[in-house]
Amino acid sequence: MEQLTAEFGGAGRIGTSVGPVLEKFDGVSRIAVLRGGGLGDLIFAIPAMAALKAAYPDATMTLLGTPLHRALVSATSSPVNDVQVLPFSEGVRPGKENPDELEDFFKDMRERRFDLAVQLHGGGRYSNPFLLRLGARHTVGTRTPDAASLERTVPYLYYQHEPLRALEVAGFAGAFPVDLEARLAPAGDALTAHPLRMEEAPGPLVVIHPGATDPRRRWSAERFAELASACAADGCQVLVVGDAGEQQLAEQIVELAAAGPVRSLAGQLDMAGLVAVLASAAVVVGNDSGPRHLAQALGVPTVGIFWFGNVINAGALGRSCHRIHAAWVTSCPTCGVDVTQVGWTAPRCAHDDSMVAGIGVSGVYEDVRSLVATELPKQRQ
Repeated sequence: MEQLTAEFGGAGRIGTSVGPVLEKFDGVSRIAVLRGGGLGDLIFAIPAMAALKAAYPDATMTLLGTPLHRALVSATSSPVNDVQVLPFSEGVRPGKENPDELEDFFKDMRERRFDLAVQLHGGGRYSNPFLLRLGARHTVGTRTPDAASLERTVPYLYYQHEPLRALEVAGFAGAFPVDLEARLAPAGDALTAHPLRMEEAPGPLVVIHPGATDPRRRWSAERFAELASACAADGCQVLVVGDAGEQQLAEQIVELAAAGPVRSLAGQLDMAGLVAVLASAAVVVGNDSGPRHLAQALGVPTVGIFWFGNVINAGALGRSCHRIHAAWVTSCPTCGVDVTQVGWTAPRCAHDDSMVAGIGVSGVYEDVRSLVATELPKQRQ
């Protein structure tokens, strides 16, 4: 134990946790959590934030995130008290940097006098210097060998389950886990915030999200359409969801499915509407992407299409409610480069060939049928 605490910079104790849980900091009343990225990135951080909230129940928690994150926090119940939108900054929030906006942001954050700042945004090459500029009394986060050190740092290795990685960071801030995976509930009247009155629609609802930020994680429109058509033939209502950039893809699936009960709401839903539609579903089917992770957090059964490497980082831990179909592809179909070498040490090749193209429809369909037919207990929030 002496060697462990010396290496990681704190007095440690072992408990029911992902890793060591170090001593809590004294006098923590204001916590900042840095987590940029997409919808799924924030959902992966929710268990750590819940743990921090439980460890420091009287502290306010400020998420330093994106406009998308602010929308999700507004549409759900979560441990977050408020969201401050990050300015554009290399490696933290992509976009054209404005030095004046950055300085104004850090001036505002320093005036808040955070007692604890927690970095859950990658290996720290860019995010650790960013976090240090907040001026918090204590700092905790992950770190690659080339990143600036914080007061307490967890080694960043790419292949680690993201929610568990974040929980390991929370442990270094003195917080034991409350949940291993995110749990969210629709806020207020969110269930009435979408244009389709689900209680009037016959048959169970299957929601499909065909998009993914990385095109290599996308199943084909043809396979999603085949699945949608089969579900519709079983008497299910099928809705295809996505953002405005995925509207054409969703419409292609509807056209290929050529079934009356298959419709698209892509580009028509705000965050509250997406939460409401997902929460109303019997099953959500999707690639490794934000809406599938959100559905899981809402306690909705899911069937996921994954590249096997992403299962390690982002796959659901349980199988009673969540099924995973993994593609065991290790090289780029075009250039043959080893695609298992990913993360901060190995930039990806330039090709966008789907890594999940080999996953068949029949197994996915059988899992959807099984979950639709199984009455699962609602999760406690």
